[in-house]
Amino acid sequence: MFIFFIVIVVLVVAVFLFVQLPQFGANPAGARLERIQKSPQYKDGTFKNKSETPMLTGGGSYPKMMREFFFNKPSNVAPDKPLPSVKTDLKNLTGEKPMLVWFGHSSYFLRINGKNILIDPVFSLRPSPIPFGDKNFAGTDVYKVEDFPIIDILVITHDHYDHLDYETMLKLIPTTKQVCTALGVGAHLSRWGFEESQIHEFDWWESLKIDGNIQLTATPARHFSGRGFTRGNTLWTSFVLQTPDYQIFIGGDSGYDTHFKEIGEKFGGFDLALLECGQYNKYWSNIHVMPEETAQAAVDLKAKVLMPVHWGKFTLAMHAWDEPITRVSAHAKTLNQPITTPMIGELVVIDSLYPTKKWW
Repeated sequence: MFIFFIVIVVLVVAVFLFVQLPQFGANPAGARLERIQKSPQYKDGTFKNKSETPMLTGGGSYPKMMREFFFNKPSNVAPDKPLPSVKTDLKNLTGEKPMLVWFGHSSYFLRINGKNILIDPVFSLRPSPIPFGDKNFAGTDVYKVEDFPIIDILVITHDHYDHLDYETMLKLIPTTKQVCTALGVGAHLSRWGFEESQIHEFDWWESLKIDGNIQLTATPARHFSGRGFTRGNTLWTSFVLQTPDYQIFIGGDSGYDTHFKEIGEKFGGFDLALLECGQYNKYWSNIHVMPEETAQAAVDLKAKVLMPVHWGKFTLAMHAWDEPITRVSAHAKTLNQPITTPMIGELVVIDSLYPTKKWW
């Protein structure tokens, strides 16, 4: 019994020390925490969704999910050969219209009004602080931080590892001018070396004019946050990017809810909506949309074109790797919702070039 007790103590101490490593970030404190506590979204010591959002759905439990994830995943959760890609020269993009390049999952680059904007970049082998487990799919690592020009605006929608990557952030510090993110996430960035003057944190519906031609507004999402054992001490958000000529919806992660329609009505529609469509499951359907809901959310947003993201790079759920894009494409067709499905690295030009090849 004594030996068992010692083993338990050692394990607890080891875990405690492990989560103190810098990749886990930092908890909000001081003036940052005071601002959080004034947010309408922050109640009873944690951020809340607009709607009641139980984490588990469909009869799910954490032991059941862990058992299925580690022992009952289908064989096709990852592709059986490297994914195709295009290597676009990001440092020499020219043209008047907004241009976008996707890197798999929820990472993409946007060139608009002469500004370089990078969203949720993850260029590590795995979306996890643990040095084992599933790696990114073969063929999805064709881009490195060194391939990017100076980043005028780095956008981080929330602090989960598949959207906020420690190693990528460290490499981006020297070439990033400013970061726009959700309330509290700046605590992580500050610990990692970003200057406080570079960091802009948003509550829902707050806006910032980046320059005379670009405005960014944080809008609601239905999700959660957390990098350690504590959830909800930072906010999760979507963003609306506006210029005098274009409106783009940056979806982040979200379950389906009325906020999509609310955003669509408030902003009057979008030229392009980037919405997640992968890593879903009946056990967590409140916090990640099903593919059919992705297509419906684009309709709710009054999007001229839908671009599905959050798929095609990692195995974070139990569905086949290409199931998200197959299902969302089929339902978008049913709803008469235009959709673009570029390969990794393939150029999308708003109002001009929308790849639709079923390359998967």
